[in-house]
Amino acid sequence: MSRILIVDDDKNILDLVRIHLTQAGYQVLKAENAIQALGILETEVPDLVVVDVMMPGMNGYDLTKRIREEFDLPVLLLTAKGELDDKEKGFIAGSDDYMVKPFEPKELLFRIAAILRRYDKLSNSILRVGSVTINRKSYEVSAGQSTLLMPLKEFEVFALLASHKNQVFERADIMGKVWGYDYEGDEQTLNTHIKRIRQRLAKIATDVEIVTVRGIGYKLEVHSNEISL
Repeated sequence: MSRILIVDDDKNILDLVRIHLTQAGYQVLKAENAIQALGILETEVPDLVVVDVMMPGMNGYDLTKRIREEFDLPVLLLTAKGELDDKEKGFIAGSDDYMVKPFEPKELLFRIAAILRRYDKLSNSILRVGSVTINRKSYEVSAGQSTLLMPLKEFEVFALLASHKNQVFERADIMGKVWGYDYEGDEQTLNTHIKRIRQRLAKIATDVEIVTVRGIGYKLEVHSNEISL
């Protein structure tokens, strides 16, 4: 489970973001200013930091620079400023993404997931679920003596589901993360890819299954192959 530190002097924003992140399955740490955030980072290691730009004392740009230099963690900036110069300051400071207030909580979740996915790919090239091993560098899926080379989009869908087994992914979320949020195709594309992945998996592993959650999306489950006597 990924851990996220939220830094914002607005308690309403802190609570709003905390609620949505918690509902999405993240562990949440909170700080009301940069000094508190740096203190937390001395003892905790979150996977990502969400930072407000306009804070008293040290602002979000300076805090982002400190986080990148001292802790090398990904940062998403939140700000009421939407000018190009302000965004440039954020990226120069080292932020991975930038959102302007007011924002849709669902979009914040998409962007957080995208950042975590990028870093997860860089840090974890081998993923194991049940009897299946997924190699994100070679794009190979193997089980026992069998190895599959899936088409890229099928591989990305499968790796996404496998990265959080038993977690339900909404169809729109999968489409956005794999095809991009500006993709204009319909969900039949995803249905087709899921069907093909299932067919491929059935040939090499019986303990890993992609389950349809009706009206929502999909999740990956791992079953025991042990036979009860």
